[in-house]
Parts: sequence; C-alpha cells; structure tokens
Amino acid sequence: VCVQTGTTTELNLADYFKANKMDYTLVAFENNTDVNNAYDAGRCDALTTDASGLYATRLALPKPDDHIVLPEIISKEPLGPAVRQGDDEWFGLVKWVGFALVNAEELGITKENVEQMKATAMDDQAQLAKDPSYKAKCSPDAARLLGVDGTFGQSIGLGNDWAFNVIKQMGNYGEIFDRNIGAGSKLQIARGLNALWSKGGIQYAPPIR
Repeated sequence: VCVQTGTTTELNLADYFKANKMDYTLVAFENNTDVNNAYDAGRCDALTTDASGLYATRLALPKPDDHIVLPEIISKEPLGPAVRQGDDEWFGLVKWVGFALVNAEELGITKENVEQMKATAMDDQAQLAKDPSYKAKCSPDAARLLGVDGTFGQSIGLGNDWAFNVIKQMGNYGEIFDRNIGAGSKLQIARGLNALWSKGGIQYAPPIR
C-alpha cells in the first residue's frame, strides 16, 4: 500500500491493519506526487489518503475508470473552514455562514427558490400582523434564516438579510457540495457522512435565532 510518510494517514493505515489482524507491505514516499506516481506505475496495489484526495488522484490518472475508491472509511479526518487565530469577528462570521448553509438545505431553501421563500415569509408577517390566527406558510426557522423575523444578523455585525444573500449567490450546503465535488462535478464524491443528519449523514447546525 502506497502512502505518504509522516502523515496521519500512515498511522491510520497501521491501526486499521493491526485492528483487523491483517498483514500488509508499506511503500512510503515523502510527498504525495511520488505516492501517486508509484501507484500509477504499479509499485503498489492500493494507495491511501484522505477521501477527497483519493477522488482527486483517481481523476488525475490516465484511465480513471480503471480505478475505484473503496467505500470503507478507516479513520476520522474532519475538514472544515479555518481562519487566522485571534480574529474572533471573522471566525464568528465564517462559522455562522457555514451553519446557515446547512440550515438552508435542511429547510429546503435553494438558490432557485430563496427569493420566493423570502417573499412568502414577508407575506406571512404582514398577514399575521392583521390576523394573529393566520397560519403561516413559511416556517419560523426559515423566516429567521432569511432575515424576515428577528435581528440575528445584527448580532454578528451584518444586515438581517445576510443569509439570504449568501444562499442567493451560492445556494445551500448540498448545492455547493454537489456543484464543486459531488454529483455535479468531475470528482463525483458521494455525500456519505456529509449528508444531513436526517438523510443518513452527520451534518447538522444550530438554528438561527
């Protein structure tokens, strides 16, 4: 198995084979380029790295369809946004944008329907002001996310339509995933654990309130 030396991947590989009481031959290289070249040259039967890296490596091979990414996940290697230490305002903003994107997917708010969803929420507010017994068409969570109800945006130094603007430009978490690395991209990475918690994954976010 080809692997880059000095990485957590090398340690994870050793743990996996030890836990499953299997033997293997390690073929280690100092950089990822050498790992990929060795695999392509047939010096090893498999290579291991982060899942996203495996899909990118497969795509770069001369005949990608001759290779598969095995579905088993043998370690936990979470990836996420990072900001400069000490910039708390920027950290808070990046964090809540990420939460908003996940919430939008869970609420069914997309790049295509976000304007209509906001218009519906605004109409709900107008109707409720006239008749408190009116049954709103838009959920309270969606109304808050889109800035129609509440003042959450002000608490993080933004306008209340901040999440609306992000979704309008980029779509929700699922749309961004699919477009860049998922089903709508060349990488074709399966959602897996990146799916919503309600769809077999572990992605969920605190509500905007």
